Amino acid sequence: MPLNAVPLPPSLRVLERGWLSSNQILLFDDDGATVVDTGYVTEVDDTLRLIDQALAGRPLKRIVNTHLHSDHAGGNAALQARHDCVTWIPPGESEAAATWDEDRLSYRPTSQQCPRFRFDALVHPHHTLHLGGEDWTVLPAQGHDDAMVMLWCDRQGILVSADALWEKGFGVIFPELVGEAGFEDQAATLARIADLAPRVVIPGHGAPFTAVQPALEAAQARLHWLRNEPVKHGEYALKVLVSFKLMEAQSMSQSAVEGVVRSAFDRQPALAALYAGREAAAVARDVVANLARSGAVQLRPDGGIDAPAR
Repeated sequence: MPLNAVPLPPSLRVLERGWLSSNQILLFDDDGATVVDTGYVTEVDDTLRLIDQALAGRPLKRIVNTHLHSDHAGGNAALQARHDCVTWIPPGESEAAATWDEDRLSYRPTSQQCPRFRFDALVHPHHTLHLGGEDWTVLPAQGHDDAMVMLWCDRQGILVSADALWEKGFGVIFPELVGEAGFEDQAATLARIADLAPRVVIPGHGAPFTAVQPALEAAQARLHWLRNEPVKHGEYALKVLVSFKLMEAQSMSQSAVEGVVRSAFDRQPALAALYAGREAAAVARDVVANLARSGAVQLRPDGGIDAPAR
């Protein structure tokens, strides 16, 4: 179902972005607006422009982050500077954000950027937020990230799912890459979504969708496969990390690709263990070859890669 056909209340607007930036969800109240997630830093000019257009002169009162991955929080600092808005984050990431620990916040392990921002309050799981004239329950959504939350409007049957469920898949299960039980948490999150039976899902990436049951079935099947083939999950994670960096840079040398792989290995020991005995350079070449076969990159004669022509 196309975006403009998905039934949403007039107080809610989805700014669908590409895969470098998460979607932004705007919720309008009488005194101003709230934005859920803010995209990646290199696309911040577009983020500011799109949000200002949607605000149409209304004040932006607050930012709510579902989690602090760089593609969901990279616009926080710029929006704070422009609108002097408050920022609410999940409690599981508050200590790392307060000390700006870029390892625990995932920015160094993923070779990604996020300008430092302040936070003003916490969005605790099972608490209720009143946004856009509706009550939204904060729900735990571990799996992709230990601290991630979703927002659920029971009256409207709308779920803001972040990276727990997309129409086709879900985000990398990053806890597994450091040796934590992320697959089990992701299974519990998918079961929680199934119990809710949402009418509409607004994902962190991609258009809102109403075909929720098929998306859940596909996600559950994919999760079962990844649990049984952890090396495939490792391959998926590396392809995502390299693809993300390429979308940011548009062109990467062979050594830059190897740098992304080495950084991931250095700070994500369970991922490195999946490739025990293999050099990062060889793994990087395999990642590039896989991406090239799918048309996700263009190979250069010098061994580097370019983003596909748009």
